[in-house]
Amino acid sequence: MSEAGGPLRPVVCCDLDGVVWRGETPIEGAADGITQLRDAGLRVVFLTNNSSGRVADNVARLAACGVDAAPDDVASSAQAAAALLSRSHGPGTRVLACAGPGVVEALVAAGFVTTNFDSDDTVGAAAVVVGWHRDFDFERLRRAADAVRSGATFVATNLDPTYPGSDGLLPGAGSIVAAVQTAGGRPPEVAGKPEAAMAALVRARYADPVVMIGDRPSTDGAFAAALGVPFALVLSGIVGSDGEEPVPEPAPAFVAADVGALAPQLVRAFARA
Repeated sequence: MSEAGGPLRPVVCCDLDGVVWRGETPIEGAADGITQLRDAGLRVVFLTNNSSGRVADNVARLAACGVDAAPDDVASSAQAAAALLSRSHGPGTRVLACAGPGVVEALVAAGFVTTNFDSDDTVGAAAVVVGWHRDFDFERLRRAADAVRSGATFVATNLDPTYPGSDGLLPGAGSIVAAVQTAGGRPPEVAGKPEAAMAALVRARYADPVVMIGDRPSTDGAFAAALGVPFALVLSGIVGSDGEEPVPEPAPAFVAADVGALAPQLVRAFARA
């Protein structure tokens, strides 16, 4: 395999929330660290469980943080959810997207028809995809739970209970999923990190990554294990000042305050001479 006619570069997978940014605030050292990795001949791609943003939104946010990225450099739990649903439902299936525009984009790209919470066409949806979004309210909970109880396929983009914002932790997709699961009476299939659907998406798009950078051991660390690669933990997100998760024992193969401090370790380990 090759990239634009050249040799395939080792792929570094990098989380976004808590690694490149916190809310709207870029994390110091992240852009410099990514530049170091790229200058050493490594390809850096971005894997996010935050399904709310469209691909172009994530590319624009990366640019605002000083990181250039192409659309193919970003893989999200929204895309993994659409791929997971495609295994059991064909194009044209009506899907209730209890989620943000990133999920709608991924479902439409996969050939599904998304239903609209602003009308009554949520009735009869064959599937429900739940992901993080700021518009979640009682009416959305009622309609999503009704669809789940009626037998619709129930897919969650991910189960992260929180994610790091600019001023502390914010409720994550897992908190919304828990409400729909409780009211709907059954658990979902889960698409994002660390689950198999996301691993399949990453392997299909990026072949064999060499390392996973993340801030949440229970998600990013578990996903590294699912891919069979080392976990590189940064303390700029969930582990660190917020302290929601501790540094695992034994510690991951690589640990640093941020991507800038982490990059030299990864260059030594994975850059080709």
